[in-house]
Amino acid sequence: MITRLLVANRGEIARRVFATCRALGVETVAVHSDADADAPFVAEADHAVRLPGNTPAETYLRIDLILDAARRTGADAVHPGYGFLAENAAFAAAVTDAGLAWVGPPAKAIAAMGDKMAAKALLAEAGVPMLPTWTDADEITDFPVLVKASAGGGGRGMRVVRDAAGLAEAVASARREAAGAFGDGTVFIERYVERGRHVEVQIFGDTLGTVVALGVRDCSIQRRHQKIVEEAPGVLPAEVRERLHEAAVAAGRAVDYVGAGTVEFLLAPDGEIYFLEMNTRLQVEHPVTELTTGLDLVRLQLLVAEGEPLPVAATPPAQGHAIEVRLCAEDPAQGYRPATGTLHRFAVPGVAAEFGPLAGPGLRLDSGVVDGSVVGVHYDSMLAKVIAWAPTRAEAARALAGALARAELHGVATNRDLLVRVLRSREFAAVEIDTGFLDRHPEVFAPLLPADRLPLAALAAALATAAARRASAPVLAGLPSGWRNVPAFPQVTRFTGPDGEIEVRYRLDRSGGLAEWSTDPADAPTPAVSLVQAAPDRVVLDVDGVRRAYRVHRVSSEVFVDGPDGAASLAELPRFGDPTVELAAGSLVAPLPGAVTRVHVEVGQRVAAGDLLLTLEAMKLEHPVLAPADGVVAELPVATGGQVDTGAVLAVVNPE
Repeated sequence: MITRLLVANRGEIARRVFATCRALGVETVAVHSDADADAPFVAEADHAVRLPGNTPAETYLRIDLILDAARRTGADAVHPGYGFLAENAAFAAAVTDAGLAWVGPPAKAIAAMGDKMAAKALLAEAGVPMLPTWTDADEITDFPVLVKASAGGGGRGMRVVRDAAGLAEAVASARREAAGAFGDGTVFIERYVERGRHVEVQIFGDTLGTVVALGVRDCSIQRRHQKIVEEAPGVLPAEVRERLHEAAVAAGRAVDYVGAGTVEFLLAPDGEIYFLEMNTRLQVEHPVTELTTGLDLVRLQLLVAEGEPLPVAATPPAQGHAIEVRLCAEDPAQGYRPATGTLHRFAVPGVAAEFGPLAGPGLRLDSGVVDGSVVGVHYDSMLAKVIAWAPTRAEAARALAGALARAELHGVATNRDLLVRVLRSREFAAVEIDTGFLDRHPEVFAPLLPADRLPLAALAAALATAAARRASAPVLAGLPSGWRNVPAFPQVTRFTGPDGEIEVRYRLDRSGGLAEWSTDPADAPTPAVSLVQAAPDRVVLDVDGVRRAYRVHRVSSEVFVDGPDGAASLAELPRFGDPTVELAAGSLVAPLPGAVTRVHVEVGQRVAAGDLLLTLEAMKLEHPVLAPADGVVAELPVATGGQVDTGAVLAVVNPE
């Protein structure tokens, strides 16, 4: 029986495993990098061991250090979580060789599925349907195709190629990204199916030979081939569901599978199914299966690792509907590049449970962060998973969208608005979804806060800021906020916002009411507004006869406003700014800290708009830096292998 479990992972999945361990009375051990020393998962563990360094290669990918941590803490079992070493057969073998229980499938099964080309051949013999696949790019004559990493998943090293001209660079780029993410740059190429749905079957096996399908999930809403919305049960015809179950169980039996696994398929528009890959671990999206089956999958993993039989022998009927979204630190203004910073506030309203079951309709939160967490560049950008369960799909989508829209997410840019718009879209409600959903619906990328409502948010920020200063004033604190000897002269507060600077001018009357207000840019609408309440953290405005409440949170010069239309992140500008050195015209700066992996040009080279100048790697992804216009490379202050901070000049292109 397992008594002390080491989780060889971090963040949300470590906290998730710890939650089940606490319920079962199992002690927990965390391992952590220096960057994660103050992370919530470390504080929640019964024992914690430092892995010196920050990068995954220095820490979470070091088998020797993890086994040493298990020895030093007296752990008798290891759970790999997902990502990092979760699908590393050598790690699984090393754990068992050390006399520890391995909470996962046998090393042999991991190895069989880890080589995706060999896995395809093996499972094809077992009758699992396959897509046409190539390893030699020269053999491909029919496009589009999909380049995929052989050693991993999560969208890493994946590229869609629509013509022969782009194939060589796509393969090279995929190899670099796969090597950086998984330590293996092997790639292969598959036929790309337009309008296909990404569906998957949760399977579970025990040491007695039982393999059971626990239902189908739909994970079709993806960006950059990474899932962002997942649901269970997938809305499918009963006949398709049955075929998926049968194919998934056949795949599991072909490798004598033990533990939790996921068999992923592509569902073509004509109803045909094709095997994509088998993930030999617990999936990120496992909570939707838990909420619709009533099973704790981590508990089942521990039972199976202890040699117990599965408590289920057949697919359980799905109860209700569950939808999960991946809330990620990504900046919409930067093309959804991973974002960094400090989470000054992380609050999702209406959460009924964390990392566990729900007593009825409601929200579950599986999060790796809390207020004050620092989001760095070393790891994946996912902050949390927010999951809703309800008797029907429509109810679950509505509840989840509403909670996300009201969440207070301050300090780090996120993909929250995108998720809300997807959940509220007509097409999602009608299950008109596939892996190309976001490409066909650019409207879902619009921010929740309409541009014509930003001035109201800025006004609320200005009034709350003035109220905060008055409340903290050492003298005359009883005077109304904004009172002055010359009441006809307006107060002026300037902010930077999502579209540049916005200036708010307002004048209060002698009773503290809002006498007038305006904004600059002058074309911004200024509806009739009266002030109901202005406190440092809350402003209530009457806008054309309708009261609107705004929650305001200030951290230094940053002001976060959450209102009925959406959220705004503003930065107050000083009234008299210090002189600053302006960047040279044509400067391209780093959008986030990272490493320069390749430089494709040299000083003096003529480039065209859109040409690839160099490539950054941060948070496990490659970020291309492109020429903004036709011109000549005038400066190139970085080199391959160099580290850069946010705002560092990468190149200067003098436009023609």
